Amino acid sequence: MIFTETKLKGAFIIDLDRKTDERGFFARTFCQHEFREHGLRSVTAQTNVALNVKRGTLRGMHFQYPPAAETKLVRCIRGALLDIIVDLRPESPTYLDHISVELNEDNMRALYVPERFAHGFQALRDNTVTSYQMGEFYKPDAESGFRYDDPLLGLAWPLPVSVMSPKDITLRSLREIEGEVKCRMSRAPTAA
Repeated sequence: MIFTETKLKGAFIIDLDRKTDERGFFARTFCQHEFREHGLRSVTAQTNVALNVKRGTLRGMHFQYPPAAETKLVRCIRGALLDIIVDLRPESPTYLDHISVELNEDNMRALYVPERFAHGFQALRDNTVTSYQMGEFYKPDAESGFRYDDPLLGLAWPLPVSVMSPKDITLRSLREIEGEVKCRMSRAPTAA
């Protein structure tokens, strides 16, 4: 695997290191040792898959609060999507910065999303399938999110939104929840 750290410390784009021959190619998509060597959490608590039937479908922006904060390894296995992550670590120099990465069936790249980041994506093609490896179990009482079109962040989605869940439509703005986000996403001071 080829690990490229983004401008958001701890968030990585992971490309395949393909071994190609006349049959096609072979590549490793996950290895605990390689993840640990890059300082990444290498535990998978759950693996999920999502089908997005219609181009323009948008999911996000989602996160879980500590102590149930999730890492995610996201890969598009059919179709294409634009994935956006936002740094919600109040102590981080990139707090509220974001990146966007196209994941598709051709590049087969993955995005490693650290704990205390928000995550969302938009399907760029019909019948897009996404696979997620989650580092924590889903805990409904720890989940939260904010609007995909939050004016504070200026996230650029490439297509008009065609489909969203009722829950995502009713998410509040980041400005409305930022006090809670800062408080609950802060690292507790460590004893000396």
